[in-house]
Amino acid sequence: MIDSVQNARDTPDHPQPYSELGLKSEEYHRILDILGRRPTSSELAMYSVMWSEHCSYKSSKVHLRQFGDLPHSEALLVGIGENAGVVDIGDGYAVTFKIESHNHPSYVEPYQGAATGIGGIVRDILTMGARPVAVMDPLRFGPADAPDTQRVLPGVVAGIGGYGNCLGLPNIGGEVVFDDGYLGNPLVNALCVGVMRHEDIRLAKATGAGNVVILFGARTGGDGIGGVSVLASETFAADGPKKRPSVQVGDPLTEKVLIECCLEIFAADLVVGIQDLGGAGLSCATTELSSAGSGGMHVVLDRVPLRDETLAPEEILMSESQERMCAVVRPSAVDSFMEICARWEITATVIAEVNDSGRLTIDWRDERIVDVPPKTVAHEGPVYERPLARPLDLDDLRADDPAHLPRPSTSEELRALLLRMVGSPNLCDKTWVTEQYDRYVQGNTVLAQPEDAGVVRVDESTGLGVAVATDGNGRFARLDPYAGAQLALAEAYRNVATTGARPLAVTNCLNFGSPEDPAVMWQFAEAVRGLADGCRALGLPVTGGNVSFYNQTGDKAINPTPIIGVLGVIGDVARRTPMAFGSVPDEVLLLLGDTYPEFGGSEWAWSEHHHLGGRPPAVDLGRERAVAEVLATAAEEGLVSAAHDLSDGGLAQALVECCLRGCVGADVHLAGDPFVALLSESAGRVLVALAVERLTRFADLCKEHAVPVTELGSVRPDHQTLTVAGQIGVPLSELRTAFTGTLPALFGSG
Repeated sequence: MIDSVQNARDTPDHPQPYSELGLKSEEYHRILDILGRRPTSSELAMYSVMWSEHCSYKSSKVHLRQFGDLPHSEALLVGIGENAGVVDIGDGYAVTFKIESHNHPSYVEPYQGAATGIGGIVRDILTMGARPVAVMDPLRFGPADAPDTQRVLPGVVAGIGGYGNCLGLPNIGGEVVFDDGYLGNPLVNALCVGVMRHEDIRLAKATGAGNVVILFGARTGGDGIGGVSVLASETFAADGPKKRPSVQVGDPLTEKVLIECCLEIFAADLVVGIQDLGGAGLSCATTELSSAGSGGMHVVLDRVPLRDETLAPEEILMSESQERMCAVVRPSAVDSFMEICARWEITATVIAEVNDSGRLTIDWRDERIVDVPPKTVAHEGPVYERPLARPLDLDDLRADDPAHLPRPSTSEELRALLLRMVGSPNLCDKTWVTEQYDRYVQGNTVLAQPEDAGVVRVDESTGLGVAVATDGNGRFARLDPYAGAQLALAEAYRNVATTGARPLAVTNCLNFGSPEDPAVMWQFAEAVRGLADGCRALGLPVTGGNVSFYNQTGDKAINPTPIIGVLGVIGDVARRTPMAFGSVPDEVLLLLGDTYPEFGGSEWAWSEHHHLGGRPPAVDLGRERAVAEVLATAAEEGLVSAAHDLSDGGLAQALVECCLRGCVGADVHLAGDPFVALLSESAGRVLVALAVERLTRFADLCKEHAVPVTELGSVRPDHQTLTVAGQIGVPLSELRTAFTGTLPALFGSG
């Protein structure tokens, strides 16, 4: 046998393009030390993609360890380290959920970048043994009227809808936010939720010497070579992306068949371990499976089914072609496994065998091209403690409080401001986006966009369900990353509670600039610390997530944007709480929580004055916990008919959305300055509607949990006007025109 490994040992001075593959000089020399020789070209390819920032978390590991130190949660069945976390929701059911990023690929090729982001997160959920049941998509773009946003946003939305709709998965929530900082670097984050029984949980481990590894799904092609593992680990040049590794091309119909094939394989108990092929492709699957299992594997790369027979072995190992899975199977189960794949017309090939050698060896055309200890590739890569430095402009930013900005001085000016705000790109109706997604396929969607959280029924007989919400505010995090992360957590937590569910677990997608910038790393460290402390205060485990660095163009980083996903459990989805007013007669309106003149980073300051400064709203996690308990108990007792959290745009935005959602008017009375009452973005607040006869019990519940409650007014089904403070009256028709017209005017008919 020709031995490339021996040749590498015999030619130590042979030059290698390690820097072109993204490896630092010190990283390359560490590989030399690990192997005791120079790597072969295939080994160099594997180390380069697996040690990329996207795959190795080399700059974030030292901070993310805080999540592992959180108090134990009895609900947590599988935590950080697997493809996705799993939590117990009762009655023998488990739910897995995770959020990831596909930011840079979606800028380079919006449709395929976003589509394959959905495909990848769905396979992560599938590998845990679960049936995927819903997706969500938190999105960030540059200014809505910018030419590049006109290019990127329609493609991203079409990609998400095209892939998710073909899979038959409802898109139940997410966000669309516009901000200058995301111009040239949009954020496309994708979340998926899956459901299984406890006994169906699967792990990514290649255990049992003698077991075989089967590659099944789509054939391997030249699309996505290097792909997200390289593209997501580099900053865009000031004039746009310099490196353009081929963005993966997705085939949702193949993935749909693959999902059903996998679920049948799981039901027959034919796999010992399973891993999807996403970032770093076969390099990731083979090294991670062997590293987490018996420690060794021998791969015959010639057996990999190819779409392009001209691919070199390095390209096969680095390809991120979509819709592929690796399963570890007992020899006695191979025939049954292959029969199921054949029935679903899924290509399946035995490409490897598990052993206990402690080495990953790969042959290609009778040549040994890889011989490495897999742990050094998959789990023992570089770990950096990057320098941290507080941003030099932070004190000036915080000192520039928006209190000096001009405010409306008359009721007419306040009325005009209200109409401008509800029609602003960040607050306007997002139906232009959500109507391109199927929100109700499968028939288990109970609440979906534009509700505070998506709610999906898990068990038809009992009504057991889950609620999921994602939130994040880059302006808040820019002003205070510690508080900004906690505000994102608090809002997602509150959104879940607003539907009547009890929050249970957290996932996160942490979007930041270059980790080589000390100011960015300070922001990241503070955000992680804030999130860890917040989860500790709320009693929630972090089940996993994603770090996305290098989100910047040239030397200009995005605002730090931690996107937090919270999952909650609702015992009976028939008792969920929607946001629309008008479902019962004689509704009164109540405000839970306290309002303060907090406008730092607010939507009013940004959309009206393009101002970012001051401090973000204070967060009281004890209050958030109390409000959540009130809302969950009220839903269980059938006390409330509608609820909506207060966040961007404050009380004014919540009132408009609830009135328009229910097609009813409201008469609201305010204490103090109406501008502050309507537009402050103080945290920990929820707008509630309930029948007047429920008021006494609800007030007692609030008192029991020390939650302030203020009566605001009443719902007016017979009066199609929102009236505020006896001074401002805006017909619903006028509000609806302002609210719904913005995105169609910007992006066409959709």
